[in-house]
Amino acid sequence: MSATKKTESRRKPLMIAAAVVFLILGAAYGIWWAIYASNYESTDDAYVHGNLVQLTSQIPGTVLSIAADDTQLVQKGAPLVELDSSDTEIALQQAEAALAQAVRHTRTIFVQNDALRADIAMREADIERARIDLAKARSDLKRRQTLARSGGVSGEEILHAQTAEKAAQSSLTQAEAALAAARAKLQTNLALTAGTTVAKHPDVMQAADQLRKAWLARSRTRLPSPVDGMVARRSVQLGQHVAPGTPLMTIVPLREVWVEANFKENQVRRMAPGQKATLTADLYGSGVVYHGVVQGLAAGTGSAFSLLPAQNASGNWIKVVQRVPVRIVLDPEELAAHPLRVGLSMQVEVALAEPENGAAPAPGAGLSTTVFTDDSGRADALIQRIIDENLSS
Repeated sequence: MSATKKTESRRKPLMIAAAVVFLILGAAYGIWWAIYASNYESTDDAYVHGNLVQLTSQIPGTVLSIAADDTQLVQKGAPLVELDSSDTEIALQQAEAALAQAVRHTRTIFVQNDALRADIAMREADIERARIDLAKARSDLKRRQTLARSGGVSGEEILHAQTAEKAAQSSLTQAEAALAAARAKLQTNLALTAGTTVAKHPDVMQAADQLRKAWLARSRTRLPSPVDGMVARRSVQLGQHVAPGTPLMTIVPLREVWVEANFKENQVRRMAPGQKATLTADLYGSGVVYHGVVQGLAAGTGSAFSLLPAQNASGNWIKVVQRVPVRIVLDPEELAAHPLRVGLSMQVEVALAEPENGAAPAPGAGLSTTVFTDDSGRADALIQRIIDENLSS
């Protein structure tokens, strides 16, 4: 047997063995794919996202102090920036004086009502006396005119009687005019005070609202942190004059970050909210595994919401597999144990099994803060004190 034939005889079993090995590996891969791999989708195009909470001024002012800088952790409600309060202090003092003046003026109107009623009673008595005097003057004039025909009364006496009658008539007219003025004044005051008290009078309430507004403006000279988190971008500087709405710094609540995984469009066919996911971060390596839940799939691909969307109708078109952002909520305890930063790269694997408990709540959904809510109780106490002091004085 030649060497060539011997070589071919040895090669044939090897090729058969190799083919059998590849067939076994292919079958094993097919079984592995059918049982395991087909039920998972993974991607390394995933990044940490979070809320970027901006701290902005609500009133104009000059910055006097800054209590936090970049990379510092801050607590919710902690004062971060203080503005000059000189103008707001003056405005508050003016509002306090205006409220005191409104209370005194309104109190005067209420007091005038009783005085006007007494004045009306006096004017009515004056009218009665004036009518009696007028009747007496007319009677005297008539009697003297009768006696004048027989020569018993001089012309001078008749002239005096006529003058007295005119004076009595003038007194009656004056008393009636004074009564009408007093009644009109009382009606005006009653219209201003009907159905209310000094403390509930519209003028007093309007002045109280102006005081609350001034109180609120003064409280806004101290800007607290809206959330717990880390200062990411501080742009405010000492001595800077800021206008309402000016961004001063950004705070990132690191306990509420999530992962946005960008899966290919053919990977999200069986993906649904509520499915479980495992994640690793390049920051910690494969030794730290996070467990999360799919919160939802974006309404469109990343290119659809880009600043300059692709114009596929231009004619120069190349098909590109698109990616769909998928939001994944992380386990809070694992996140607290191994904090993440916004923008970090992640490895994500999603189990495509049916969700057990539906979609997980989105981090940040229904966010609220009370740090900007004014302590109206203190302002109301100040208002009540000013009203009481000016009612009793």
